[in-house]
Amino acid sequence: MPYSEPRRGKLAYKFLFWFLLISLAPMGVVGWHLVNISQDVLKEESLRNQESLATGFAETTHNFITNFKTVLHVASRLEGFSSMDPVRQNQHLNRVMQQHPAFLELSVFDLNGLETVRKGRFLGPRPELRNFFDNTVFQVASQKGEYVGDLQRFQGLYPTLTIAVPIVSMAQSRAIKRGVLLGKISLNGLSQMLHQEFPDQGRAESAVVAGDVRDSFLVAHSDPNKVFTRQAGLPDEILKVIMTQSAKKGGGNIGLEDGTSVLGAYAEVKDVGWVVYVQQPVETAYIAATEMRKQIARVFLWVLIITPLLSLAVAGHITQPIRALQKAGEKLKMGEFEELPEITMTNDEIGDLAQSFLQMSDSLKEKTGELLHAKEELTKYGRDLERRVEARTRELKAAQDELIKKERLAAIGQMASVVGHEIRNPLAVINNSIFFIKTKLGKAGGVDPKVERHISIIQSEVKQANSIIDEILTYSRQRELKPELTKLNYFMEDVLSIYPFPEHIQVVKHFDPRDPVVSIDPDEMRQAVRNLIGNGVEVMPQAGTTTVRTEIVDANWVRLDIQDAGPGIPPDVLEKIFTPFYTTKARGTGLGLAVVHKVVNRHRGKVDVDTAPGRGTKFMLYLPMANAAGAPPTGPAQQQQPFGQSPAQLPPTAAQPPGQVSAPPQTAVRYIDPNRGTGA
Repeated sequence: MPYSEPRRGKLAYKFLFWFLLISLAPMGVVGWHLVNISQDVLKEESLRNQESLATGFAETTHNFITNFKTVLHVASRLEGFSSMDPVRQNQHLNRVMQQHPAFLELSVFDLNGLETVRKGRFLGPRPELRNFFDNTVFQVASQKGEYVGDLQRFQGLYPTLTIAVPIVSMAQSRAIKRGVLLGKISLNGLSQMLHQEFPDQGRAESAVVAGDVRDSFLVAHSDPNKVFTRQAGLPDEILKVIMTQSAKKGGGNIGLEDGTSVLGAYAEVKDVGWVVYVQQPVETAYIAATEMRKQIARVFLWVLIITPLLSLAVAGHITQPIRALQKAGEKLKMGEFEELPEITMTNDEIGDLAQSFLQMSDSLKEKTGELLHAKEELTKYGRDLERRVEARTRELKAAQDELIKKERLAAIGQMASVVGHEIRNPLAVINNSIFFIKTKLGKAGGVDPKVERHISIIQSEVKQANSIIDEILTYSRQRELKPELTKLNYFMEDVLSIYPFPEHIQVVKHFDPRDPVVSIDPDEMRQAVRNLIGNGVEVMPQAGTTTVRTEIVDANWVRLDIQDAGPGIPPDVLEKIFTPFYTTKARGTGLGLAVVHKVVNRHRGKVDVDTAPGRGTKFMLYLPMANAAGAPPTGPAQQQQPFGQSPAQLPPTAAQPPGQVSAPPQTAVRYIDPNRGTGA
């Protein structure tokens, strides 16, 4: 018969029903009563908070306006300003606009209302001067002492306020009016302050309004997008409430056109008659009541969870031994033999069933252990086989790549040897013939200058062809490296002393006084150094400096720098300079830097390039130093790492034990910032 879940007895359901009734009914009545009481209290508290916010921001708005009035009063009394000197006034106005970005425009008017100085952020270099004698702003400021008003929208979008103060001078202890100072101020700062106080763009918002119901002006809003429009304003139903009140502050429910309600509060801004309005949804005022409902719901939920557990626990001791066997069977089904629950051995049929169950468990545990052990062994053998196959595959690939490289070099070398031999023979004949012709022409008594020039061209081209053949043979030649212990400073002195530098090239040497010793093949390294010096000389045809530097980097590496003062290497060419046969010159094989790269790699070093347009190029050769005993490092355990690789990246034969020889600094060919210099 198929297995089916055991049915609970009716007693468990009775316990569950009565426990729920006793615990949930009183809690529901009390919770409902508390929520109704708290709603009214919270609504009143929310209105008081909103009135406080509105009053506080009304004071902030008043201070905002007063601050700019104070700035204008202070400016009008500055030394030289009250004398109506346009030059001094222009200087003071420039300073005011620099220190207070909210000023969009500043103007000075004389007692006749004629504008003498006008400064503005969006005016031309010579703005038109105006006559304000009949203007209300001028009349009020000159007669009553100051003017605040004339709300407008700059460029039709941004609210601005006009403030004007009289310009007075003190003469014999009495004030004499000399004119009027007028400023047009951007009110965007008020919207920014409101936005910081009410950052959410929901129905909770605040605003500053001026005017009356029919002609209102939206000065600021917590959502700046609602201010910076040509039709900015608050809904009519809100304006009717806040603009028709006689009290300085207040608040209450305000019904909107969409049928919803908000809690709104207002406060009047002192001296200017503006109104600050703050609103929030009614739901926000009832947040605490809503939270109380949620808490009561959570308690109900916990009661619904705990009550069935208590009722089931009362009747559960009867079926506890059977439930223990059921749980033990589920553990066995999942293979958890070590975490079986404790089984009570009663003196009845259930106890006999438990004894048989434990014997079956021991037998399954033994058989499962044998299977798991066999699986682990197979997995281990499989992983070991995969590692061996991967290792052999890497070794075969490395050997194949090395073989292909050697075959290519051998083919290039054989071809270069044959081509060099076949070309050098005709070149030798040409050279001998030129010598013979020059001899004959000399005996004939005179040589035509044109003929002599063409003979020189032929000799130069023959020499160039021999040089190209030498470069190809040098790059393709495969011979055993013959290292010698060499003092790098002495080696470079020898190379520089015999190199044919042109007269326009200046040589600067900076040698490390510690005189590093390296193990190098002198012939190959001399060819590499001469190639770098020759490239530097070629890019300085008029005048220039070749700088040579030796420096010990650390206990294992020394750096040889060869730097020119030429035009530098462009970024698109930099990555290809070590590619064989790649060149940007009109003539040449493109093997000079390829030979340098090959020679340094054969010495287990690295070439780094530092260049910038107009700042020259510096080649840095990193070479391993000789060991402390005075002999070059030998043997697999002491081989140097190729520059720029970690031991994990090297083939097994090239990696060394930790702590023996460090790799040179992890640098790469790079294009430096022209503003940083060459790093000489």
